[in-house]
Amino acid sequence: MKVLSLTEPFATLIKEKMKLIETRSWKTSYRGELYIHASMTEMAKHDKNDKELMSLIENKQLNYGYIICKCNLVDCIYMTKEYVEKMKKNNHQEYICGEYTEGRYAWILEDIKPLDNPIKAKGQLSIWNYYNELEIMELMKDIEYGWIDKHNNKHNIVNDEYANNYILQSPNEVIKNKIGVCWDQVELERYYFKGNDWNVKTYFIVHDDGNKCPTHTFLTYEKNNKYYWFEHSWERFRGIHEYNSLKELLNDIKDKFIKYELCDNYVLENLMLYEYKKPKYHISTQEFYAHCNNGINIF
Repeated sequence: MKVLSLTEPFATLIKEKMKLIETRSWKTSYRGELYIHASMTEMAKHDKNDKELMSLIENKQLNYGYIICKCNLVDCIYMTKEYVEKMKKNNHQEYICGEYTEGRYAWILEDIKPLDNPIKAKGQLSIWNYYNELEIMELMKDIEYGWIDKHNNKHNIVNDEYANNYILQSPNEVIKNKIGVCWDQVELERYYFKGNDWNVKTYFIVHDDGNKCPTHTFLTYEKNNKYYWFEHSWERFRGIHEYNSLKELLNDIKDKFIKYELCDNYVLENLMLYEYKKPKYHISTQEFYAHCNNGINIF
């Protein structure tokens, strides 16, 4: 879904159909269904002190951090001096609910419908996309397992060339190329999950045997007091797996990695798991290892 984040009280004013125009400094060519998100940003002091504005939301519940309604964005109008004067004269309530200045844009909203079940979300700048976990898995279905080398050649098998020729793709490159190993696919998953407020984490497990050093990266998230392993690249376990604790989740993946990737042939001291943050794109195999090794050492 396409989403626009607004600070309060303006998101709630749209939800309550007291504000039918969103004013922005930038234009958009997008037309269609648009969801409204109330950002976590605290209400501006000058808005709090505007008694006339605040009277519109008296006894109304504000919804910080939630997608609260949907509407249709039907037009985007450039504000001329005449447009601003006309709005000020003929539509006072709308005028005090926006920033009407010549050179800005009026986004015209219709068919506003509050959501029965608001969706908790972090929000982003501009118009952004929100996906739930099932939608993300569906988006991942066209991505095959493989890698891209320094010369933008595709490889379906991780062979001896991989160590010296692999580069980490950006999410948009994975979407375009429709291929990626787990390292690439996790970055695409991170990209799709970034609008959610589900405590998303990414992990790197490696058996550092000094030779092939088998690895796997994976993404987890927390939702409604449950923990989930979101897996696409490891085809044997492709899907969304639920756990009661993060410890249970990580131990299960460790056991599966030992059994199916290491074939129970491993040295415990060589097995390591790191929580890692988003890396830079286009880094080499060695640089990706170093990035993950600088993360939080779980075991």
